Amino acid sequence: MSTRRALTRNQALVLDTLTACDEPLSAYAILDRLRGEGVRAPLQVYRALDKLVETGLVHRLDSLKAFVACSHPHEHDGAAVVAFAICENCARVWEFSDSKIEDRFAAWAEAESFLTKATTIEISGLCVSCRKAAEATEGAKTAV
Repeated sequence: MSTRRALTRNQALVLDTLTACDEPLSAYAILDRLRGEGVRAPLQVYRALDKLVETGLVHRLDSLKAFVACSHPHEHDGAAVVAFAICENCARVWEFSDSKIEDRFAAWAEAESFLTKATTIEISGLCVSCRKAAEATEGAKTAV
């Protein structure tokens, strides 16, 4: 990927950290993980994150004030809407886009003459694993 080759050392370190992680990370959590690599200042992480978000390799989850590596950067080329389902318990994130949702937002924006720069949808709830674990715990409590 040509975008990957154009990354600075700090950008590559930040992207690798997010890619290796199963949950979203705040800028300070990224900084903590990269101190051994010589990254010492929050500004170094924020600059790298800004560029990675700009290039579409990383997404910012506003509700969590955290970042995730893009699951499918090639699928968002030209996509106006990116959606995330976030498990409130385990913090796992699913990234997806949907052309029907994009069409609805585009139609609304056109009808209102609203210039959309970016649209991100964040859906919070419980994943199937956490839901099953909660049900099993509840079942065990009721059995006692």
